[in-house]
Amino acid sequence: MFQENLHYPCMNNIATDFPAEIESSNKKRWHLALATIYCSRAFKTAYNSDYSSLAKLVKDKNVDELANLGGVQGVAASLKSDTTNGVSGDLEDVACRDEAFGSNMYRKAPAKSFFIFVWESFKYPTIIILLIWGALSIVFGIKEDGLKEGWCDGGGIYVAVLLFITVSSITRFRQNRQFDKLSKVSKIIQVEVVRKERRQQISIFEIVVGDVICLKIGDQVPADGILVEGHSLQVDESSMTGESDRVEINLAQNPFLISGTKVVDGYGMMLVTSVDMNTTWGEMMSEISSDYNEHTPLQELLEKLTSSIDKVGWLVALLVLVVQLVKYFTGTTKDENGNKEFNGSKTSSVDVINVVVGSVANAVVIVVVTIPEGLPLAVTLTLAYLMKRMMDDKAIVRKLSACETMGSPTTICTDKTGTLTLNKMIVTKFFLGKGHVKEESHTSISAEVLELFHQGVGLNTTGSVFKSSYPCSSFEFSGSPTEKAILSWAKKKSGVLIKNITDGTIHAHWKGAAEMISRMCSHYYDLEGNVKPLEHSDKEECDRIIEGMAASSLRCIAFAHKQVPKAEQEDHEHMHGNVPDNSLILLGFVGLKDPSRPGMKKAVEDCHSNRMWDSEMHAKMLEVDEGAVIEGEEFRSLTDEERMERVEKICVIARSSPFDKLLMVQCLRKKGHVVAVTGDGTNDAPALKEADIGLSMGIQGTEVAKECSDIVILDAKFASVVTILKWGRCFYINILKFIQFQLTANVAALMINFVAAVSSGEVPLTAVQLLWVNLIMDTLGAFALATEKPTEEVMKKKPVGRTAPLITNIMWRNLMAQALYQIAVLLTLQFKGELIFGFNKRVNDTLFFNTFVLCQAFNEFNVRSMEKKNVFEGIQKNKLFMGIIGITLVLQVVMVEFLKKFANTERLNWGQWGICIGFAAASWPIGWLVKCITVPERPIFSCFM
Repeated sequence: MFQENLHYPCMNNIATDFPAEIESSNKKRWHLALATIYCSRAFKTAYNSDYSSLAKLVKDKNVDELANLGGVQGVAASLKSDTTNGVSGDLEDVACRDEAFGSNMYRKAPAKSFFIFVWESFKYPTIIILLIWGALSIVFGIKEDGLKEGWCDGGGIYVAVLLFITVSSITRFRQNRQFDKLSKVSKIIQVEVVRKERRQQISIFEIVVGDVICLKIGDQVPADGILVEGHSLQVDESSMTGESDRVEINLAQNPFLISGTKVVDGYGMMLVTSVDMNTTWGEMMSEISSDYNEHTPLQELLEKLTSSIDKVGWLVALLVLVVQLVKYFTGTTKDENGNKEFNGSKTSSVDVINVVVGSVANAVVIVVVTIPEGLPLAVTLTLAYLMKRMMDDKAIVRKLSACETMGSPTTICTDKTGTLTLNKMIVTKFFLGKGHVKEESHTSISAEVLELFHQGVGLNTTGSVFKSSYPCSSFEFSGSPTEKAILSWAKKKSGVLIKNITDGTIHAHWKGAAEMISRMCSHYYDLEGNVKPLEHSDKEECDRIIEGMAASSLRCIAFAHKQVPKAEQEDHEHMHGNVPDNSLILLGFVGLKDPSRPGMKKAVEDCHSNRMWDSEMHAKMLEVDEGAVIEGEEFRSLTDEERMERVEKICVIARSSPFDKLLMVQCLRKKGHVVAVTGDGTNDAPALKEADIGLSMGIQGTEVAKECSDIVILDAKFASVVTILKWGRCFYINILKFIQFQLTANVAALMINFVAAVSSGEVPLTAVQLLWVNLIMDTLGAFALATEKPTEEVMKKKPVGRTAPLITNIMWRNLMAQALYQIAVLLTLQFKGELIFGFNKRVNDTLFFNTFVLCQAFNEFNVRSMEKKNVFEGIQKNKLFMGIIGITLVLQVVMVEFLKKFANTERLNWGQWGICIGFAAASWPIGWLVKCITVPERPIFSCFM
């Protein structure tokens, strides 16, 4: 195909030069590669000027230079394209054009390497403190115990820090790569091009120089190019120039289209002249990194919480340091023999330094155990998991902040067409004039009237029809759903789509909303082709036909026609006159049906409140009360007070304008609602942008709508909106679970270390052990709790309001109960463990450490459900959770039994392991009892919000 279309004789010889032993697949690859080289040279030779000058032509909008090149037809010919039929679109053709002119993909800033994340991990305050402390531990350890044993404590700190940094860096590096992957998917835009003499959908990245692109309202111009033909085409170039004024695109004064701009009115066809880095948009976007560094409101809130906890930790650490030093220097502390440790000048400076260093070590341990480094990581992990799962459910997240808000909407505003319905229009009724025409009786229509109908359907449209030359192939219709439905219906009835007028007369054709078109008519055609006056009684009959179709959930479209008088023909031929819009002859009505989506009604019922913008007659789809339906014109005419009073009672706004939709969203937000809006058209953009969360429906939605939205729902189903709400609430709940889990451990560890340090002068957990606990809490805990899937119960709860506290009363109840239990058990082990169980100090310390870790692992079961008493319900469905718990327990066994020197532990026997497990498992019945306690809804401890 490529050789025949472009007539490159050199390519006919390529295929004959391959040896017979080369396999067919390799032969094709070599053929394509060599063909690309030859074609690339041919393209550049055919285009006399340098390709960069053509790109400059469009950027500079040089009309005179375009004329010198022969206009758009001359440029198309030099690019081996056709303004009507486009390029051939064969693999060889596309490959040649990519080689000669580049592909439509701009170069991006390089992604962060793994070592960047490692370096960022070293900047954590906790890590810096531990690195310094590790160095000091090695120096003092070697000085006191010698080289063989003295390096162990400091070396253990370094090993633990290295492990922590490695796990953290790998996790964040993987999530960043996942964000990049999802970002690429979200940038995929489908455009309509003409290839092989037919319209077809391709990705924006597949566009090549020479393609003919079809543009309509709401589209983003995908590359630089020149207008081929169009009508009333206007674009918004604010993304490139910063000016908000609309720019008119026409063949005479300004035929140039710049990539990245948006079509705001009209339609047209453009010839692509520049792609990728040769466009202004490509140059600009190459300077912008696509890294997902956006900080969501929840992350900022968590950073404030972390900052508050940090301050508490430093304050307690300073208090411990001061108390210990005061007790030492006042002679309160005693050594093993009962003597005072500090005796003024009699005490050696070495002993004083050792005590001071030990006190600082205790303070460091308290800081390490207090700072919740895992909170930001937990949000990142949860966001990554959520975005991946939502991608599986046909939803692309464009803005990370939407992940938090989408679980909170109290009101959903949605369009009917394409969301509650299939957006696949079909013609089900046809009226010629006032007479109903059945499918089997179309032959009774006058041939003259039928011909006029064909012209009205075939010529007055932005859609098209293609019929392949292959046997038994069917017609392909393109355009909007309404256009495709009308074209499909006309083809089936008459077999003719377009027929040019040959008698020299000019006819005006109109189609549109039936009630508007009928008011423009003064006459109508009957079945025999006679023109009759449209009397008052006839208009009433037409109104009944229109209302009857609307009552049957049909979209009623009217067609009208008028022959232009001879006196006005010359004026219209030179395009100086407007299309006549009065005294028309009514051709007839067609009724288009858009079937409801399966499961739509249940999905709507799952959402407790929603607004629908469409025809008043479709209110019965939701079975709303009559008072809940209002016309858009009536809604906008209300006073501010009346509108605010009625806004929460309205369920359907019929025939609403973009301003009506925006006004509805603004009123609802003023009432305190968290508003979600679904839409797919340019007219939905203002409401999508104003809403708390904008949901653009369908990959076929306009780019303007997608640009103003937070999430793109690929399948355009309203049921997917419900799924997204579930995931949104699940995301927020999972974050709250992790906050409860981490704060429980933080509160318990802080209090235990504080009491132990003040009373006995030493902390029960070493720096290495605390790093290990932090690793479990931060990484493994976040993984376990972030993977909980949404359940049906989440939709039964009230949405999270704007002023909801970050830590609820239920969370306070749960975490304080578990923290107090852990404090009681662990302090008992710390001070009385040796006496109660008869263990030596090293075994008792190991028992303390093991019990503390197991309490956190077992508490993860309690945290899985903050309100349900049965913490094991549905746990078999989350295999990842069970796997992570299993990994945690295995690693703890390794830590205790095999890393004695590294972790400063002693091996435990079966009985001692049973004691640890028994203490940890007791948190389950305690959790069950605590959940029996009812707490008020009014938030407490608001300072932690």
